[in-house]
Amino acid sequence: MPSPNSSDLSPPSFILASIPGLEAAHFWMAILLCSMYILAVTGNCAVLFIVKTEPSLHAPMYFFLCMLAAIDLALSTSTVPRALSFYWFNTSEISFGACLVQMFLIHTLSAIESTILLAMAVDRYVAICHPLRHAAILTNAATVKIGLVAMARGVLFFLPLPLLLLPLPFCSSRVLSHSFCLHQDVMNLACANTTPSVVYGLTAILLVMGLDAILICLSYVLILKAVLWLAAWKERLKVFSTCVAHICVVLVFYVPLIGLSVVHRFGKDLAPLVHIIMGNVYILVPAVLNPIIYGVRTKQIQGRILNLIHIYSN
Repeated sequence: MPSPNSSDLSPPSFILASIPGLEAAHFWMAILLCSMYILAVTGNCAVLFIVKTEPSLHAPMYFFLCMLAAIDLALSTSTVPRALSFYWFNTSEISFGACLVQMFLIHTLSAIESTILLAMAVDRYVAICHPLRHAAILTNAATVKIGLVAMARGVLFFLPLPLLLLPLPFCSSRVLSHSFCLHQDVMNLACANTTPSVVYGLTAILLVMGLDAILICLSYVLILKAVLWLAAWKERLKVFSTCVAHICVVLVFYVPLIGLSVVHRFGKDLAPLVHIIMGNVYILVPAVLNPIIYGVRTKQIQGRILNLIHIYSN
């Protein structure tokens, strides 16, 4: 029998988190999680279908929205099915390799989403502050290049995270804090000096999500400055209302991200339920709410959805 303090250079598996005393409620938790996942898949697929089939929506703003929908689909699909198998079939173990792959996908897709949100903020800034140059600056080709840059940026910044964890020995305790793998969570289980991993992880987050958040705020400061130059209040509200959907989507992304980071940094003594809820909110809430926000705030998408509902209801 190995001693409790033994470590293994290649741990065979990690244990996904469960809530002590609530194992009997796993079935109902899975039902809730599955319902949210179905909503996320349905809503984001609807956005992709509507933009693809509606020629009037073939514009940079809606292409960015499609990228956002595709990222949300990939992020939720990379985590929720595995969590459902844990809750429904009690398959709590996840292999070391699968955990690292899942971790890479979560952090990389989050970085790509952050970059796309920044691109959407720039799109709003150019459309409001330089409307005559908007079509020339944000062409369809430029939109595709931005998407590729966002993807490359996410991969390059966050590929080192699993590589830094790969050679580390792990303690006999391999119980995670969530029903999926995050870098901070896995790193805390290592029985070695994790300073390089800590420093690089923090640097990557600050240079991607942190920098993006600052630039998004700067974009809206410039937008607000331009809007305040308008004479009529009605005109100001009309112009700024075009940004409401994007502001809501930014908040839906960054608030759970910050909340999860705070829980990991200061919430070691919190109940396991808090960690699990915050993790699921971070993964699923943006994927569920983003299509609803743009469906409600964008007349073209809203009208197309109503037409589809009318067609299928008849």
